[in-house]
Amino acid sequence: MKANESSITSLVSAFARAYHSRYDEPKIFDDKLATKLITSSEFSAISSSMINGISFFNAELARTHKDHPDELLRWITQVQLSSTPLSRAAFCEDVLMNELRLGIEQYVILGAGMDTFCFRHPELEGTLAIYEIDHPSTQLFKQKRLEEAGFVIPSHLHFVPMDFSQQLRLDDLYRAGLSHRKTFCSLLGVSYYITKHELASLLQLLFSQLPSGSSIVLDLADEHLFTEKGRHNRVDNMLKMAAAGGEAMKSCYTYAEIEALLEEAGLLIYEHLTPSMIQERYFGSRADDLSAFETIHYIHAIKR
Repeated sequence: MKANESSITSLVSAFARAYHSRYDEPKIFDDKLATKLITSSEFSAISSSMINGISFFNAELARTHKDHPDELLRWITQVQLSSTPLSRAAFCEDVLMNELRLGIEQYVILGAGMDTFCFRHPELEGTLAIYEIDHPSTQLFKQKRLEEAGFVIPSHLHFVPMDFSQQLRLDDLYRAGLSHRKTFCSLLGVSYYITKHELASLLQLLFSQLPSGSSIVLDLADEHLFTEKGRHNRVDNMLKMAAAGGEAMKSCYTYAEIEALLEEAGLLIYEHLTPSMIQERYFGSRADDLSAFETIHYIHAIKR
C-alpha cells in the first residue's frame, strides 16, 4: 500500500454503499454519508472502470448494452460488487444495536476503512466509545477526507493506526482508551485476506483482555470459495479482482473449522447466517439483481 492511500477494497466498498444509497430501492443498508467520503472524481473513475471492464464480467451484456452505460454499471454493482458490503453492514449494525440495549460500552472496528457509523449515530456520544483500527495509510486517507468534507471528529471516536493482520498491538488500543468493559467488535471484509493462523491469533489476543459477554461479528468464506463459480461466474471474478488489486484471498472455512477456531479464543457462535439465510433476510423480496453471494457467511460469536 502506498503512503496516504486508502486500500482498494475500502474505497470500492465505499463506492458500493454510495451507489446503493443514490440509486437502489428498497435500501438494504442506507449509508448516506458514504457519498461524502468518496469524491465525485473517484465515483466517476470507479464507475468508468467497471463499465469499461464489462466484457470481463459479462461479454453478452457488453455486446447488447454497449450504448447503455448506466444499465451496465447497475448490473455490475448489483450482481458483482454490492451485495456483501451492504448485507454484512446491515447484519453487523443490527447486532450492534441489540448489544447496545444489552449494555456494551465500547465498539472496536477492525479494518474500519471508510466506515461512517460514528457520524450516522451522533446520539451515541457519551454512551459508546468507538475505536477504529486500520492500516496507517488508510486512516490518514480517511482523516484527510473527513476534514475535506467538513466532519468534526467527536470525542468518543478514536483512530488506532496499525496493520493488525500482522500484529494486533493491545498496548496501542489501551493507550487510546480501551478498557476492561463489555465490548462489541466487528471484523468485516478481512478474514478472506489473512491466514487461518493469523485469524486465530488475532481473535485470541483481542478477547484475552475483554470480559465475558463481549462479542464479535465477522464474515467469512466457506470451503467452496475456490471451487464455486457462482451466478454469472461472480465468485471466480471476485477472486480474480482481489488478486489483480494486490490483495489476494487466502482463506476459507468449514463450519467445524470456524467453530473450533472461535472456541480457542473463548467464543461461542450465537448466530450463523448461511448464504440462503442471508438471501432470505436481506434480498428475498427484491425485484432487482442484488442477491446473496454463494460462498459468504456471517457469524455473531460471544465470549463465554
